[in-house]
Amino acid sequence: MKKIHLGSSNIEVSAVAVGCMRMSGLTVKEAESYILSCMEQGLNFFDHADIYGGGQCEEIFGQVLAQNPGLREKMFLQSKCGIIPGKMYDLSKKHILESVEGSLKRLQIDHLDMLLLHRPDALMEPEEVAEAFDTLQSQGKVKHFGVSNQNPMQMKLLQKYMKQPILVNQLQFSVPVSNMVSVGMEVNMNTDGAINRDGSVLDYCRLNDITIQAWSPFQKPNWGGLFLDSEDYAELNKVLEEIAANYDVTTTTIATAWILRHPANMQVIAGSMKTSRMTEIAKAADIKLTREEWYKIYLSAGHLLP
Repeated sequence: MKKIHLGSSNIEVSAVAVGCMRMSGLTVKEAESYILSCMEQGLNFFDHADIYGGGQCEEIFGQVLAQNPGLREKMFLQSKCGIIPGKMYDLSKKHILESVEGSLKRLQIDHLDMLLLHRPDALMEPEEVAEAFDTLQSQGKVKHFGVSNQNPMQMKLLQKYMKQPILVNQLQFSVPVSNMVSVGMEVNMNTDGAINRDGSVLDYCRLNDITIQAWSPFQKPNWGGLFLDSEDYAELNKVLEEIAANYDVTTTTIATAWILRHPANMQVIAGSMKTSRMTEIAKAADIKLTREEWYKIYLSAGHLLP
């Protein structure tokens, strides 16, 4: 399994991370088998959030850890906070501290390796966030920090007050959902792809050594379902199939390899709960697409080459 460094740190983790959003659909026994299978394949990074499954995803994962002494020390655990479903976003110091306490209790651990702010909060006071981070770090409850779905200015505002570096930014990214790339390709053009929707977040993260974690790597725009095998992306799937045949892998593997090929050294967050599918995804870490293959896939999704 290919390893990457997280942000500006010396921490090495798997290039493919395991997203645990759907773990509430598994029994504890099924989750144990799944987690151990991922670990055997070198997938040692697990991504949680306090809201996943209403907290059940962390609870199930915690029960697996409790039944397998020593397993916790072999993995990197990340969780996220800040969303109160259907009501609001809350990045107050009080909510951050309470959220972490809840995650630690459900996961049955004494610390998180990383905590991310799940969504930008319009009422966020960066001084409060910084205080929360300092408290959590001094208490040994969180080692490192990052954000999710934030633009450059939001990160810069936070970093003004934070003592700790922002190591990661978790962003939606897939072959069809790649405005981060198209905005840099269609410079000075009157095209949809040229619209700068995120403040050049890709370049900002690269300039500031912030690892981009790509979530929903197989999704269409606007949560329209999977693009793999979708008639909406017939040409893309045709190209993926051609390239997959050359490498003797699946289209899932190639779609993942496309993300990992980018020189930003992104980390892919894969949320499948099927061990067979995770095996397909993990294989992508051993494939480096050629420049020609990468662009062929990019263009087949409907993007422009000016």
